[in-house]
Amino acid sequence: MRIGELAARAGTTTRTLRYYESRGLLPARRGGNGYRTYDEADLKLLRQIRTLQDFGFDLEETRPFVECLRAGHPEGDSCPASIEVYRRKLGELDELIGELQAVRTEIGLRLSMAEGEPPLCELGGQEL
Repeated sequence: MRIGELAARAGTTTRTLRYYESRGLLPARRGGNGYRTYDEADLKLLRQIRTLQDFGFDLEETRPFVECLRAGHPEGDSCPASIEVYRRKLGELDELIGELQAVRTEIGLRLSMAEGEPPLCELGGQEL
């Protein structure tokens, strides 16, 4: 398929595909007529990249998954480098969740004080 069809099927733009190509994430094959050519495997690579980006992975973090797919693994996430990226991302998410929980607690306390009521313990409903 040509670049326009691949972009349409992947839900992205030809500009994005050219960028991925320049970053080495998408192969740069050319047909006899000089046009870029792609196949279903390239579509699978793009879907993997887009899914990971939807989950908050930056473009460089998708590279191990792309390389794993290229190595013949059907899902792209069973290689050691992909697993390590998953672990690192989970650690980042856990840290963010902790920070958000602390902010939520603080806002809850401020709300209670603003309403003129004694602040309640979040877990037991008892005054602090």
